[in-house]
Amino acid sequence: MKEITNRQKEVLDFISSFIKENGFPPTVREIGLHFGISLRAVQDHIAALQKKGFLSQSQKRARSISVIDGTPRKDEVACIKVPLLGAIVPGKALLSKENIDRYITLPEPLLKTGKSFFALRVNGMSMKNAGILEGDTAIVEINEAATDGQIVVASVDGAITIRRFYKESNGVRLQPENPDFKPILSSDIKIVGVLSSILRAY
Repeated sequence: MKEITNRQKEVLDFISSFIKENGFPPTVREIGLHFGISLRAVQDHIAALQKKGFLSQSQKRARSISVIDGTPRKDEVACIKVPLLGAIVPGKALLSKENIDRYITLPEPLLKTGKSFFALRVNGMSMKNAGILEGDTAIVEINEAATDGQIVVASVDGAITIRRFYKESNGVRLQPENPDFKPILSSDIKIVGVLSSILRAY
């Protein structure tokens, strides 16, 4: 779809809000009265929005304006597609197509602007005391660095794990949040991301 002018967006937003509130679209006259513009100006805006793929209208009946699905409205939340990892293929880059199971769509406010993310399903209960349970979906900010206490996703001997990060004098300690599990101590740990949020289906 082509870009629209500020006035066209205002007209589009008004039509969308009117339909949402009333269950039917406004007339050309109602649009004109709302904005204090002529019927000809309203018709020009509608024609431009139709041409750009944002509206459809039947000339044979009144109140026939409809908003085409996918039209951005000021009350809509933008969404971003994030790769959801499946089984990790040894020797492949973490976000290679071989490792991506599918993409999930997340609302933009859930993610930090200007950052890149991936998602993975949590296996096991090593982080249960941090509120991270098996079957949860972890949303992870791609980052190769972490500070003490952050929950990270790390690669250890080719396996992916979620633990709390601590820097030690002789390497890194990945601390579980479950006394049934032991910490991982190693100087050969690769941080691939920092936990951003957890999604859980009930």
